[in-house]
Amino acid sequence: MKRRQFILLLGGAAVAWPLEARAQQPAMPMIGFLHPASPDADADRLRAFRLGLKDAGFVEGQSVAVEYRWANSQIDRLPAFAEDLVRRQVAVIVAVSHPAALAAKTATSTIPVVFMAAEDPVKQGLVTSLARPGGNLTGVNFFAAELAAKRLELLRELVPQALHIVVLVDPANHMSTESTLRDVEAASRNTGLQIRVLNVGTSREIDAAFASFVSEKPDALFIGSATSLMDRRVQLALLAAVHKVPATYPWRDFVEAGGLMSYGASLRDAYSQIGIYAGRILKGAKPAELPVMQSTRFELVINAQTARILGLTVPDKLLATADEVIE
Repeated sequence: MKRRQFILLLGGAAVAWPLEARAQQPAMPMIGFLHPASPDADADRLRAFRLGLKDAGFVEGQSVAVEYRWANSQIDRLPAFAEDLVRRQVAVIVAVSHPAALAAKTATSTIPVVFMAAEDPVKQGLVTSLARPGGNLTGVNFFAAELAAKRLELLRELVPQALHIVVLVDPANHMSTESTLRDVEAASRNTGLQIRVLNVGTSREIDAAFASFVSEKPDALFIGSATSLMDRRVQLALLAAVHKVPATYPWRDFVEAGGLMSYGASLRDAYSQIGIYAGRILKGAKPAELPVMQSTRFELVINAQTARILGLTVPDKLLATADEVIE
């Protein structure tokens, strides 16, 4: 063989070998991420999700891919998104909220689903038991609706004269709404509070609800735990300030946006846990054998500046028990 031909053959082999090696490398597993709201409120929690994945041995973009589907508060889009993730043959579906989990459960009985649910997942039909879920679903229950009585108690500590409470809920998220109203009404019977419920599924409905306060201003507001309301947290906090109505919210994001106070589970911890569970499933764990985790860390966050704007003095007891006071 002539020297020039030999060099060309070697050059061809050098090109062909890496291509063949790359073709033999296994494709990264893919996680489908299904969320009913938008990503704008979730940057910090997504970091927690990715850290959970990392703790389980996976790094997004390096050893695992994530396909995100955001419904932007249009709950009726979730079933189609879930079906699309199934068609893409994702290895795991991470479903944030009960509507997302239900959509994923309807779409597949074989692909593992890791959910985040605000209500009891057994009562809502997602799993057969918390200890042994029994199917292709497991996840985290972070008790959003069940904290209604505690949130009202904290609100009354800050605004002791509050008797007439308006509750804002999104009827599109009927599971969350039913649980919230059941617990709020039970708590009001024990405390003598007068409760008025307003449905607010859109920005216009929120504007209309606050406009009604001109003729009948409530003593305080109780904001439901629907994820669609999280997307409108700035609007809700701003209107509450404009109308000078104290309000309690389910999560710290509202308070960071200017809301008065929040009490709820640490969503950051919950996102970290679903990241860990997704990673464990990618390594071979079966969801039927992974117990549903229940949130154990709850946060009381108070915006002291908003309290001053509303003319409220935060009691020392609340200041001492708050996990964070925003100045």
